[in-house]
Formats: sequence, structure tokens, C-alpha cells
Amino acid sequence: ISVSISLSPCLAHAVGCSLVERCVQSAFLSILPGSTSDSHYKAPNCVFFLTVGLARANSNSFTHRGELRKAKRIVVKLGSAVVTRGDECGLALGRCLEACVFNNCLLIVVYSLEMMIVTSGAVAFGKQRLRHEILLSQSVRQALHSGQNQIKDMSVPVLEARACAAAGQSGLMALYEAMFTQYSTCTAQVLVTNLDFHDDQKRRNLNSTLQELLRMNIVPIINTNDAVVPPPEPNSDLQGVISIKDNDSLAARLAVEMKADLLIALSDVEGLYDSPPGTDDAKLIDIFYPGDQLSITYGTKSRVGIGGMEAKVKAALWALQGGTSVVIANGTHPKVTGHVITDIVEGKKVGTFFSEVKPAGPTVEQQTEMARNSGRTLAALHPEQRGEIICHLANLLVEKKEEILAANKMDMDLAVNAGQLSSALLNRLSLSPAKLNSLAIGLRQIALASQDSVGRVLRRTRVAHNLELEQITVPIGVLLVIFEARPDCLPQVSALAIASGNALLAKGGKEAANTNRILHELTQEALDIHWVKEAVQLVSTREEVEDLCRLDEMIDLIIPRGSSQLVKNIQSAAKGIPVLGHSEGICHVYIDSEAAIDKVIKIVRDSKCDYPAACNAMETLLVHRDILKTPLFDQIIDMLRTEQVKIHAGPRFASNLTFSPSEVKSLRTEYGDLECCIEVVDSMQEAIDHIHRYGSSHTDVIVTENEDTAERFLQQLDSACVFWNVSSRFADGYRFGLGAEVGISTARIHARGPVGLEGLLTTKWVLRGDGHTAADFSEQGTMEYLHENLPVTQPHIQ
Repeated sequence: ISVSISLSPCLAHAVGCSLVERCVQSAFLSILPGSTSDSHYKAPNCVFFLTVGLARANSNSFTHRGELRKAKRIVVKLGSAVVTRGDECGLALGRCLEACVFNNCLLIVVYSLEMMIVTSGAVAFGKQRLRHEILLSQSVRQALHSGQNQIKDMSVPVLEARACAAAGQSGLMALYEAMFTQYSTCTAQVLVTNLDFHDDQKRRNLNSTLQELLRMNIVPIINTNDAVVPPPEPNSDLQGVISIKDNDSLAARLAVEMKADLLIALSDVEGLYDSPPGTDDAKLIDIFYPGDQLSITYGTKSRVGIGGMEAKVKAALWALQGGTSVVIANGTHPKVTGHVITDIVEGKKVGTFFSEVKPAGPTVEQQTEMARNSGRTLAALHPEQRGEIICHLANLLVEKKEEILAANKMDMDLAVNAGQLSSALLNRLSLSPAKLNSLAIGLRQIALASQDSVGRVLRRTRVAHNLELEQITVPIGVLLVIFEARPDCLPQVSALAIASGNALLAKGGKEAANTNRILHELTQEALDIHWVKEAVQLVSTREEVEDLCRLDEMIDLIIPRGSSQLVKNIQSAAKGIPVLGHSEGICHVYIDSEAAIDKVIKIVRDSKCDYPAACNAMETLLVHRDILKTPLFDQIIDMLRTEQVKIHAGPRFASNLTFSPSEVKSLRTEYGDLECCIEVVDSMQEAIDHIHRYGSSHTDVIVTENEDTAERFLQQLDSACVFWNVSSRFADGYRFGLGAEVGISTARIHARGPVGLEGLLTTKWVLRGDGHTAADFSEQGTMEYLHENLPVTQPHIQ
């Protein structure tokens, strides 16, 4: 094998030829079948080709987090607070530093990114080493001259930082090399000073060295050469050039010099706050824009290091001006650090993102704050006033029908041309005059139901003389409703939120952007008649659903409306916020041996064919064995074929047929289209067992003329909705008389089944007394508990 590698003297000096040789050998052998890094494999006529990751061609930074996925060259700055122990003497070995190393290796291997690390820690490592040496030498001398009693009085002199850096550089680099070697990744040490950037030739040499290291997939570990660097001079920055005063400025300068796409600065705080972290009103800034630095107050510096947040912001803004995007985040949490770098690169909302382009509208955090404040005013309105808002919205849906349908046609045309939506989703996206009229009727029902919703007394108790307790209904707070291609969801959930006095944050699918926009405008127009316009907000920014689910301090309940995958993703992402909904709608219709033919045909047809995309549509038809090979069963099959329903055979049904339809892949399938599964059972109890095993606890139906069988089915089946001789399509808030629904819940707490107005309320306890204290009811007290139930009378609201 003949391999020719050309190395510059700079690269050879930085990593050593033997290390480069090992890296190349390891990379080459890893692609050979059955070979390992220890194999002495000889392959004739082989040539090495080294792939080069290209940095972003333009010099503009990314404008929003989602674009960070495009980053190819990244600088990670590990601050002193990340790598240094709390006593400033030694490194924070363990999870934090090792997690950062693993993150870098993962990005290099999986994402094929070019990584550079700017690290602190040499001074702390050297301080630990020198202290150990001093104490050791002192203990020997004092033991010889003064005896053991004097050892405890030993003191360590103040150590000079440059000496500590000189003693700690080798140990720091050895640590990084040992950690990266565990993941078969090579590293190289690069020490720089401010003068290296002022001298053109030195700067070109540095650039050349780093370029070649990156081409070889070697991670440069870069640090200021603190052993020789002079103290920073104040106000020494030149016009357009940042002076290297600390590792923040070094990371920024390197990122711009190397045309990096992203600079990640890890520190001991979550990011940049609008006031010093730890103060009562401090809020984490999600996106920071040039000019915003005038509106924030900086706190004290980190416990270690020479920079501080002000230095980080200055360096970040300088890098941003040079075309490099910047994120400042926390790198000290052991459970979080292992994901922080990859989360940032994946565009997740972590830390503070610096952007040059400020959006025209408010951020989602600002929208949530506006909704909460306006929602409290909404909750304080008289019930009749909330009803007026909802009725006005219902009237607008009819009056502005043509505008709504025109916007919906734009969305439909775009969706059809894109060809990415299924027929089921296209049906959900489409609006019609009939749908709008139905929406308006439902909204008026909600308006009537809202008259006694908020503030209703559920329980009254006389605790003691002149001490009365009430439990009353109150709004939940701020609702986040996430829905896909179903614009009719927006006015429904808006009306329910208004009726229950809740603020609403609505995140609609981009497929319905035009329809959602006009429906939201009409909603705010209706709200404005009582000056609570901001209570309903439409999130139209590039916010990821997962990021919205992290706003646990601002959002009280999440309601997903969409595919089962959307619901599952939200339930997984929303760690600290309750989620109301169901992940699947696997609804069953069981045909008993004593079912009436006319009812069976009507119910099965309506359950499957009325609206196949709905979550309450039948997905599995269970048939009692006794009606197989009967005229009734033949009529069911003929009807389904006439309706063009594709039939999938369950295992037991398929075994009864000579030529069966396609056998079902899974009995736990939500088709959402003109498809269904047919399976055979031997009894009503077997049907219940099948539903419990393969259903989703949504809606299940029995068709029978035997009342005893029906009642046992209704009592024993554990689903949110259980019906007898009724289509599954009745599982709907409007059909239940709730006016509308925010969704159907299969949970077993708070709300279950179609969730209407009642499901958006919680309670609070109100206690009215006359100077009562707990001590009054002690053994030495003069009062005793009565706990008398009182009649519930609703208060008269002025």
C-alpha cells in the first residue's frame, strides 16, 4: 500500500507526525470489513481520500435557531466555571467535562461537523499541582526541623497565575487527549496570544494549522498561552478588531478568523438574563439582538475566570458582526450538559441565541405574557359579557364567510400542489359554508353554557361559627392548543377558552396558515368589544413544538389536536406541563349475535364512512362468530365494498376464509381513511377483552337487541365513551350538547371523553372568617369545628 500525506510544518509541530499517522490508519482501517485498529491489514493499490467539510460560504449569521442545523464548523468555548472546581484549585472531572467531550465526538461522527474547543482550566490545574508540591516540600522540611506539631500550621503562599498556567498546560491537555481517545478521536494543542493575531504571518500560520487539523478530523484544543501573556490593557480594542483579553474574546476572534458558523459559549448560567440571575424578576432572554445590551443589568462575575457575562456579550456581539452565530448556555449541569451542545445544533431552545435580525412581532414568551394578563381580565368579566364575545364571533364567521373560504382555498391549493398531505388531512383542512354554519351554531351553544361556568359554587361548608368555606370553579390559566391541518379548531377552542375565562395560545399547522390568520383576526375583533383582544394569541413564528412544551412556568395545560404521532411527541416533550388528549382513536363496533340487521348496516356505515379521518371513526369491526356466513354478514361486506372501504382481515377472520382480504399487520391500527379491520370473536366477553387489549380507550360500540348483554358491555368496558346501538361518531362535544370540544381525552383524571367547557375549569377554595386562628380550635381554645354542609347558592354577580 502506498499512501502519500502532505503535512505542513505547523501541523506536524502541533500534533506530531506519529499521531497523524495513527489517526489516518484508524480512519482507514475502520472502513475495511472485519478490520480493527490493531489489525496489520495490507491492501494493494489503495488510495486515501480525505473528505473536507465546507464552511458556510456567506458571511451572514443565522437569523433563527432552526437554521443552526445547517452549521458545519463550530467553536465550543468551555468557561472556567465549567471546567474548574468550586475551590478554584483543580478541574471539575466527571460528568460535566466528559459529557462535553462526548457531545463533540458525537457531532463529529454523526453530523460530520468540524469542531474546535477553546478551553480554560490551565491555571486551576497548575494551581492544584503547585499547591501539592509546596505542601509536600513544606511538610518534609517542617517534619525535619520543627516536628509533627507544626505541620498543621503550614500555609500556602499566593501563587502567580503565569506560573500556574505553565505548570497546568500539560496536565490539561493530557486530560483532553485521554477523554477524546476513548471515542477514537484525535486532539491537538494550540496555544495563542494576542500578538499572534496582530502579526499577519502568525495569523496566516495559525489559520493554516487549524484548517489542516479540521480536514484531518482532529479536534484543536485552543487556549491562551497564559504562561507568557501580559496583563490585558484597558480599552485596547482596535476599530473592528477585538483584543484577546480572555477566552471569551479568544473564542470570538477564532470563530470569525476561521469562518465558523456557530460559537457555543458554555458557562455556569442558563444564558443571558434581563437582570442579574437569582433576583426575583430575572428572566432568561431567549434571543438577544444588538442594541439590547443597553436594557440589561449585569451581575457579578463568575466565581472563577476573568471574563464575566459582560465580556461574553461583548465577544458574542463581535462574533455576530463577523458572521458567526452565537449561543450562550449552561455547561455545568451533569444531567443537562450531555445534551446541551447537540440540542443547540438541532435548533432547540437552549440558552440565549444571538441574532442580528429582530422579528416584527412579539416573541412567544411575550405573547404568552400578554395572553395571561389579558386572560385575567377576561376571567373577571361578567358571564354575559363573555357570552357576547362568543356570539359576536359566531356572527363574524357567517358575515365574513367569503373571506374565510377564500383564504382556505389558498391553503387548499398550496396543499394540493405540494402533494404532501393525505386525503384524510386534506378533508380536515377544507372548510365549507356548511362547516362554518355548524361552527356558528356550536359557538352560540357555548355562549349559553358559559353563563354559569366561572365562579360557580360547587360546595359550601360551615366549618365553625362565622367561618364558611366554599369551593368554586375558576379558569385553569393559559392553554396551549397545538393543531395540525384543521382550521375549524381555532374558533372552537377560542370560544371554549373565552367561555371558561382562560387565556389561549394557539399553534396551528403551516398548511392552514392563511385560514388561521383570518380566523384569529376575527377572534381578536370579537374579543375587542370588551377590551380583552390579547387573550387569544396565534403563534405564527418558527417556534418548534418541543420548545413550546418547555414553557412550563408560563403554560398551564397543553391540548394537542392532530395525528397520534403529534400527540405522542407532545406527551413526550411536555415534562412539566399536563397534556389533555388521546394519542390514538382506535374505535370498535361489536356486532352481537342478537343484533338487528337494519341497525347494523346504518351504524357500521355511519361509524366508518361519515368522516373516516375523525378520531371517533370505526377502525375495527368485531363480529360474533354466529353471524358469519349469514345474510347479515354478506350485507355488511356488500355495503363496505359499495362505500369503497378497504378491508383488512384479522387473524381469526382470515382463518375462516378461503380467499381472504389482506391480513392486518396490527390489530392496533388507526387508519384514518376508508379502511378498517374485521375480526371474529366468540362472545361479548371476548369482544371486551379484545378491545381492552387492542383499543385506545376512546369510543367503542355494541349493536344488540339483548338489553342484558348491552348493559354488561356498558358497565364492564373501560373506555371514555361506550355506546349501545349508536354510531361511534356521536363521541363529539357538539353532539353531546357541549357546544364544541377542545378534544377527546382518554386520561383517567380531570376530564375524560369529549372535553368541553367543564373540562377547562378547575377549582379554588374560598374561606370567609372573622379573626379565626388555628389556635382557637386547640385543646386550650374556645371554639370547635362544626363541618356542616350548607345549601349551594350561586352568588349574584353585579
